[in-house]
Amino acid sequence: MATHLHLPPAVVLGLAAVGAAFVFTKAFNFVRVLFSLFILPGTSLSKFGPKGSWAVVTGASDGIGKEYAQQLARKGFNVLLISRTQSKLDALAQEIEAANPGVKASTLAMDFAANNDADYARVEAAVKDLDVSILVNNVGLSHSIPVPFLQTPLAEMRDIITINCVGTLRVTQAVAPRLVARKRGLILTMASFGGVLPTPLLATYSGSKAFLQNWSSALGAELAPSGVRVQLVQSYLVTSAMSKVRRASAMIPTPKAFVRAALGKIGRSGGAQGIAYTSTPFWSHGLLHYAIATVAGTMNKLTLGINLGMHADIRKRALRKAEREAKKQ
Repeated sequence: MATHLHLPPAVVLGLAAVGAAFVFTKAFNFVRVLFSLFILPGTSLSKFGPKGSWAVVTGASDGIGKEYAQQLARKGFNVLLISRTQSKLDALAQEIEAANPGVKASTLAMDFAANNDADYARVEAAVKDLDVSILVNNVGLSHSIPVPFLQTPLAEMRDIITINCVGTLRVTQAVAPRLVARKRGLILTMASFGGVLPTPLLATYSGSKAFLQNWSSALGAELAPSGVRVQLVQSYLVTSAMSKVRRASAMIPTPKAFVRAALGKIGRSGGAQGIAYTSTPFWSHGLLHYAIATVAGTMNKLTLGINLGMHADIRKRALRKAEREAKKQ
């Protein structure tokens, strides 16, 4: 015989209220995502410094870093370009000055993997007398192909941590005091979905980007009273040498489209709702980030398994390609 559970009216009303509040909260947060990505503008870069002040861009000679430098120059900022190859830096500096009359482009060549004290002393000297408004921490390194952690070469593991983590921290310590002294400025640090989603076969890279998430949010809280804005910029794939993706799509923008979104959404969370001092500014990345975090979850075994399968397939294709190229030699 079926039995019926009879709850007091007050309990029924309470449960209904909790359910309604849950649905309302989810709907409200989704609307916030849409407004943040598609409607609301970001903070104007002029708040952080006037035209003619300086932006420091690391990893500036290619891809996203090069695009940051070019777009900031078009907005009237002088740029200090920091990367490894002097010839690429010189070519970019000439290109920027030719395309933007009155804008200055300086260069500083250094190998972040070397972690050389003298290099960071040169960075401090280079910015000592500059009115620096913006720092873009873009320099980064990933694995050459997906690789099990236990098979990761020591040199590759060391370089990833040194460039992504130590290099970013040391450049920020060299440049940020200039921003704090002026009580205004912006620090943008490039992150990755590899730090949002633990990524098997890219474990060291994934860990380095997760480190940047916590460090950047903590730094944001520390520097906010000084008038310095800190923002971690999350992204899925962008066409670049690092991603090894050449064809753009709705999910994989060009550096130009991505950087335009990043600079246009300063102060907006995009798809990174609820994560302090963080933005996922490109529209498709933002929707994906929100959906994964809200529906699937970022740390569960299902997500890990999907990520593992995807990168295992990428590794197999890369190994087969290397084998074919070896046979041709």
